Amino acid sequence: MKIYSSCVTLSAMKANHLALASAALLVLANPARADWTSCLGGLRHAAAGAGVSQQTIASATDGMEPNDAVSFMDKQPEFTTPVWDYVAGLVDEERVEEGRAMMQKYASALHAAQSRYGVDPATVVAVWGVESDFGKSFGKRYVPQSLATLACEAPRRNDYWRKEFIASLKILDSGDVAKDEMLGSWAGAFGHTQFMPSTFLGTAVDLDGDGRRNIASSAADSLGSTANYLRKSGWRAGEAWGFEVRLPEGYGGGAGRTRKMPMSHWESLGVTRLDGGGLGGGSAGLMLPAGRNGPAFLVTKNFDAIYAYNAAESYALAICVLSDRLRGRHGIQTPWPTDDPGLSRAERRELQSLLIRAGYDVGDPDGVIGTKSKEAIADYQGRAGLPRNGRASLKVLNALRGR
Repeated sequence: MKIYSSCVTLSAMKANHLALASAALLVLANPARADWTSCLGGLRHAAAGAGVSQQTIASATDGMEPNDAVSFMDKQPEFTTPVWDYVAGLVDEERVEEGRAMMQKYASALHAAQSRYGVDPATVVAVWGVESDFGKSFGKRYVPQSLATLACEAPRRNDYWRKEFIASLKILDSGDVAKDEMLGSWAGAFGHTQFMPSTFLGTAVDLDGDGRRNIASSAADSLGSTANYLRKSGWRAGEAWGFEVRLPEGYGGGAGRTRKMPMSHWESLGVTRLDGGGLGGGSAGLMLPAGRNGPAFLVTKNFDAIYAYNAAESYALAICVLSDRLRGRHGIQTPWPTDDPGLSRAERRELQSLLIRAGYDVGDPDGVIGTKSKEAIADYQGRAGLPRNGRASLKVLNALRGR
């Protein structure tokens, strides 16, 4: 046992006191920093209590600082974008063509997924296309960091984000997904079909048979996991999600996705298929996403299973319409109740290119209408005598085209 001199001991004590004093001054000078450190420490402790190894906790969180996740909480496009804009940007010819190519490329995996879980390939691939553009857009934020930020700094649902943070560390601890693959959206969804960590733990499957459930690097695992999720959400094999219908003139009956009634009920109210034909059997709810002057749909329990993936009717509708297009069917036939329709991604890229030509800085013309594009559109709208709302629409595009 080594004996230290009293001088050394006193020096050490002084150093400790100085360190504590410095830490106290740091807390007083930056309480937000102290709150973050304390909250992250609590998250680490909770993860350890949930069985996550100290090695994984340290690797996942050492040096972690909050990111910008909280700033996106009230900006989800499925809740803030007109439904005609939302669907136009997600169901366009590019996505249909690529989706059909993906159905051929992954036919074996899709067949295996359908055999196990009863969900058809077009539906699974439509989810993939909407969620990550077939693997091209996972998100770039480190998932545990986003979830820790939300758990510590979000204005609501902190317990939810805390559970998702712990789930993300459990995934890393399992070895299914590597740390450098754990990149996703601001809300912590990741992989080809954007699973939240808790959804991954309860639903992900190893479809490719390599011993890992990896929805980040394996498209096959993602497709199988998505089919399994839809099955667990109530998907009925062989049943359609629904179809577009025509309402009788002056329709005054009820509506609502969850108000499921026998098809005979809707027929008695004068509701028909677009071609005037009968509705068939089963039950469905009448959905009017843009009111009674827009497209109308009868939707079944399978629509509800897709809705469970992300609780927004516009989101589920985009997936359902895309799945129909992948099957070779028509998209939405009834015009939306607007004189200024939304744009496809190709049209959005053209709009951005024309804004650049007009002298605006919008970054690369990638079809993503971000802050720079919205600000440029709003300025141009003001100059062109259009309503100044920053919306990428056909009227703005035509004005830029000189029409």
